[in-house]
Amino acid sequence: MTDQNLMEKIVALCKRRGFIFPGSEIYGGMANSWDYGPLGVELKNNIKLAWWKRFVHLREDIVGLDAALIMNPKVWEASGHIANFQDPLVECKKCNGRFRADHIKEGVCPNCGEKGSFTGEQMFNLMFKTFIGPAEESANIAYFRPETAQAMFVDFKNVLDTSRKRLPFGIAQIGKAFRNEITPGNFIFRTREFEQMEIEYFIVPPKQDADWQGPFELWRKEILSWIKDDLGVDINKVHEHEIESTERAHYSKKTIDFEYEFPFGVSELYGLAYRTDFDLKNHEKSSGKDLKYRDPETNEECIPHVIEPTWGVDRSVLVILVDAYSEREGKVILKLKPKLAPYKAAVFPLLGNKPELTRLARKIYLDLKSDLMIAWDDRGNIGGRYASQDEIGTPFCITVDFQSLEDKKVTVRDRDSGKQERIGIDELKKYLKEKINGKN
Repeated sequence: MTDQNLMEKIVALCKRRGFIFPGSEIYGGMANSWDYGPLGVELKNNIKLAWWKRFVHLREDIVGLDAALIMNPKVWEASGHIANFQDPLVECKKCNGRFRADHIKEGVCPNCGEKGSFTGEQMFNLMFKTFIGPAEESANIAYFRPETAQAMFVDFKNVLDTSRKRLPFGIAQIGKAFRNEITPGNFIFRTREFEQMEIEYFIVPPKQDADWQGPFELWRKEILSWIKDDLGVDINKVHEHEIESTERAHYSKKTIDFEYEFPFGVSELYGLAYRTDFDLKNHEKSSGKDLKYRDPETNEECIPHVIEPTWGVDRSVLVILVDAYSEREGKVILKLKPKLAPYKAAVFPLLGNKPELTRLARKIYLDLKSDLMIAWDDRGNIGGRYASQDEIGTPFCITVDFQSLEDKKVTVRDRDSGKQERIGIDELKKYLKEKINGKN
């Protein structure tokens, strides 16, 4: 299977089985607009829930925030986004396609193939502009946020005063961001509307490099652990790339991209940046408000520095689908980590036209469904049902047969190994929870 074939198969699977649909499809679609279907939204929510549990609920040093998408435009002036958040744009003179200049290879137009026929570079601001109120006047201009980070800086003092956290501590947020990308593409890898999981981790201003390098390294390890342990992704396909100073964002002193071997090439999955005190310092200056941290023991004041780990939700979905996709005897098996799978198990009556089997199977299904996301399927033969659930990543299939009426046991089939075992109905919920949580 070539890399291109793999991407085509994943896109087709997502459409066929209800993971991801083309946006506005009945009107011919819209370039790089995607909608998450019934299974896709479950997978996406499971990722976000796992992230929130790990980095907020299980830690004492991080609290959450859910801020507005549209902020006062002065925020983006202070943060440097209006002046600096831009990409070099060129236009093909033959087909009039517009592309990022640094994405053009060997001077060839990615659209029509013409070589050396581009306009000069122009800088293009990536923020989506909108207007507040009924009149489209410059005084009413606002922007959809291009990142979730700034709200965590703007709300820093409110969070500090209400949570009474001490340095070091973090603010976490999951939310939408919008960037008017010049050349989006590769399915959900690069879109104009996307979702981020982000933490701003505030530390005492460092007196020497080791003071910020320590927490930076801890977050580097946390990101790698999340990829391996929480997503279940092959860590050998993940590579770290430190961004050169000339290519870093204007606020960063050090940035590492965590890249993955996608079918379309090695590309960025997550990021980790040391933002120094750039944001809080600029917002304090621009707003005229005191954003300093006061040490409760020494009474000394400081503007904290920031380590920023960033996870893309949509790229998390994509890397999971790519890494989990496999085929066995010509049939698709999506080897999702059980915690992330849309359905944790599926319940089948062996024969759909036997009321006694259906009644018992429905009872089991409804009992399990009170605690777990469970699928029901009574259509066709049992082999076809197994194949259907394998294709959407359901880790366990539970079959109620005639013997179940006698011994009160069901057959549980494991997706990855194909192994089957008989489990007592009364023990089924405990069995599944232990398997889903990785306990034998």
